[in-house]
Amino acid sequence: MGSKNKLKRFRENETFSNVIQPEREIVNKEAFSLKGKWNSTFFKNDNPIVLELGCGKGEYTIHLAQKHLNRNYIGIDIKGARFWRGAKTALEKNLTNVAFLRTQIELIRHCFAENEVDEIWITFPDPQIKYKRTKHRLTHPNLLMDYKKVLKPHGMLHLKTDSEFLFGYTLGVVSQMGEIQYAHHDIYNNSDAPEHAKGIQTFYEQQFLEQGKAITYMQFRL
Repeated sequence: MGSKNKLKRFRENETFSNVIQPEREIVNKEAFSLKGKWNSTFFKNDNPIVLELGCGKGEYTIHLAQKHLNRNYIGIDIKGARFWRGAKTALEKNLTNVAFLRTQIELIRHCFAENEVDEIWITFPDPQIKYKRTKHRLTHPNLLMDYKKVLKPHGMLHLKTDSEFLFGYTLGVVSQMGEIQYAHHDIYNNSDAPEHAKGIQTFYEQQFLEQGKAITYMQFRL
C-alpha cells in the first residue's frame, strides 16, 4: 500500500463514527473515557462485548457482527490503514454493533474495565518466533493475564492461526493457566471442528489454504 493511500485512509478514519483512536498518553494515564463505559456510552445497550485482537482488515469483526446483531464487536489493531476497510464496510452496511479501536494490545487493561468483555478472538497473529519477540506474542502469559482481567468469569477465548509453532506454544501455556475446550491442528480436515471456526475465512486464511497450509484452532478459558 502506497504512502498516499495510507494517508488517505488515516484521514478517512478520523471521520468515521465507529473508529476510536485515543492517544497512548491518555490511555496510559487511565484517562480513556470509554473504559468501563463501552456499553453505556458507545453502543448504548447492554449486549455482550466481543474483541478481535490484531484484527487486520476486521474481517472476523464484520462477519461475526452481521451474524450476531445482539452482540457488540470491537476490532483492535495499531495499524489503522488496515482496519479502515472493516470500519468503512460496517458503516456502509449500517452495522451499529461494530467499533474499531486503534491501540496496542498491551494496553488492553487501560481500555477496558474488569469483567467488561465477554469473549476474545485472536485471528492469525504474528507468531513472533524469535526469542527476543516472545513478550509480543498475543498468547504470552502476561497478555493472557491481562485478557483474564478484562474478561468476565469463564469468558471464552479463540485462537485461529496457520502457525503450528504458535498453536503448540499456546496449548502449553493454556494447559498451565486455564482450560482448553477444543483444539485441533487442521480444522478443515476435521469434521468435528465447530462451525464458527470454519465459517469465516480471512483474506490471508484463503491464501494459506491455497498454499496447502493447515489451519489450527483452539477455544479456551482462563
